[in-house]
Amino acid sequence: MQQPHEGNTGASPARILVIDDEPQIRKFVDISLRAQGYQTLLAGTGHEGLTLLASKGADLVVLDLGLPDMDGSEVLRDLRQWSKVPVIVLTVRSSEDQKVSLLDAGANDYVTKPFGVEELMARIRAFLRMAGANTDDSTIYDDDHLHIDWARREVLLDGQSITLTRKEFSLLSLLAQQPGRLITQPQILREIWGPTHTEDTHYLRILVGKLRHKLGDNALAPRYIVTEPGVGLRFIDQQKT
Repeated sequence: MQQPHEGNTGASPARILVIDDEPQIRKFVDISLRAQGYQTLLAGTGHEGLTLLASKGADLVVLDLGLPDMDGSEVLRDLRQWSKVPVIVLTVRSSEDQKVSLLDAGANDYVTKPFGVEELMARIRAFLRMAGANTDDSTIYDDDHLHIDWARREVLLDGQSITLTRKEFSLLSLLAQQPGRLITQPQILREIWGPTHTEDTHYLRILVGKLRHKLGDNALAPRYIVTEPGVGLRFIDQQKT
């Protein structure tokens, strides 16, 4: 297989690969993406999508699960053997266990059908911003309200230092270094408490509550930490772009 180009390394518009067997959805997403200035690649089957990704490259993949030739989860497993490109899954599956399985299998996020185009565009922008930030190897997050310096392990809120425990800082770092990405509860528990604690979700609830309190973040109207019930957490990047 040809070595794929995975990222947008120049000044050209980001290229988005849409893999969906429904012509109406492909057309709808294609028009919406091009209206935002993105380049698009369109595929109606899993094999076609994988071939396009390998031969043409993409900065992000929008992947439907219900494909005619192979399940979207199979496409995801195949893709993850050779590509790290961000993948947003389109799914009608409402089970929390299924969503967690998709994320653990390598999906970066999911949007449930029927979906609003603005939500999908916002998720795409978030992952493309994250990809750009990762190339800079930045060690600082600063949105003029919250300041995180990973090298110094320092967190400021409106210029005032706040003291976080080791686990609170670890959780904030895990989320803020992957803004926009939905990180599952088992992933977080494994990262912070170890592999024997992936079912101890009450540990995470307590830790999130303490971190939110110190950040002044309201769980009902979050500025930074959003909870997807039963699935995981995501960090909202408030930096100006």
